[in-house]
Amino acid sequence: SKEGMVVAQIYVDDIVFGGTSDLLVERFVKTMTSEFKMSMVGELTYFLGLQIKQSDAGITVSQSTYAKNLVERFGMCSSKPPRTPMSTTVKLSRDESGKSVDAKLYRGMIGSLLYLTASRPDLCLSVGL
Repeated sequence: SKEGMVVAQIYVDDIVFGGTSDLLVERFVKTMTSEFKMSMVGELTYFLGLQIKQSDAGITVSQSTYAKNLVERFGMCSSKPPRTPMSTTVKLSRDESGKSVDAKLYRGMIGSLLYLTASRPDLCLSVGL
């Protein structure tokens, strides 16, 4: 509207919202708390693996903690990180004689990396996007 806008993101039982004016946000809070049991936790700093920093200059989103947790979760703490996620000139081929992998673990790794591409588009080629 001419007054501005409120944007809301709902995930299961969490809601994140913000708006272009304090008045609109206050109205939204009043409406929501009159209809639903809600607790207000203040400024958003972490949500679904995303670290959010807000300043007068803008908003930055990072997944550095999420990425570090992935390295630990998949037992790669002693791995030496490459300078780039993947060479663009490498031709991958199927290893017919290779050993089978744990499909559930592999899917978990790929899914986690796909989510990480939200803040790391440089990983898209490596993950297969």
